[in-house]
Amino acid sequence: MTLFPQMINDALGQSVIGRAVSRGIITIDAVDIREYTNEKHGKTDDYPYGGGAGMVMQVQPVYDCWKAVSEKISAKHSAIDNAESCAKPRVLYMSPQGRVFDQSFAEELSKERELVFLCGHYEGIDERALELVGAEEVSLGDFVLTGGELPAITMIDCISRLIPGVLGSTSSAQIESFHDNLLEYPQYSRPEEFMGLKVPDILLSGHHANVEKWRREQSIIRTLEKRPDLIAKAALSKKEQKFLEQLLDERNK
Repeated sequence: MTLFPQMINDALGQSVIGRAVSRGIITIDAVDIREYTNEKHGKTDDYPYGGGAGMVMQVQPVYDCWKAVSEKISAKHSAIDNAESCAKPRVLYMSPQGRVFDQSFAEELSKERELVFLCGHYEGIDERALELVGAEEVSLGDFVLTGGELPAITMIDCISRLIPGVLGSTSSAQIESFHDNLLEYPQYSRPEEFMGLKVPDILLSGHHANVEKWRREQSIIRTLEKRPDLIAKAALSKKEQKFLEQLLDERNK
């Protein structure tokens, strides 16, 4: 739900996500909130009660847009499931005041059948609209953007990659950064040497068990160096935990 549907379509109609949409693995609909305003000139905002700078998105077009989207989703799944109704979709409102979005949250959301992303603009959305649609506030971090479209695009991209069939390799989404709360190991491709820099010998050995061990150790090293806050939550085997303890001992010497 957005005032700028073309922004969503342009960003998500490309590359991996665009191919997933064209293959019918996922469906992304950018719904224009302006189409639901009762104001004859297409206005969706007004001055805030109590005064202050900026404009606020009005409750009526946001609520009516959400109602239409919910009814469309309900009708679709009622037909598929041969049932009279279905649960209302989860609504996520892009806001710096919300729960911070991370990989574990993305995994949680990827299990939802439907998601509605509500993108605000100006000084935000009338609080009554958020209450009526049951919006959950979600944040990408402690900063402010001009609208909710960019956070929504980022979240949709992240969540979509976790849907089976979206990525070419079924294991790709499971071995990247933040899997097991570890950062991803360093990657290399051809040529074997470039400007004096060589690919690590272990990756040329063909010994898959040793390669996997090296990669896990590199992930632990990188996480400790770049994101030590994640280490405490990392899922490590006993041998990997011992390797981590050795790294910490060396650091403390």
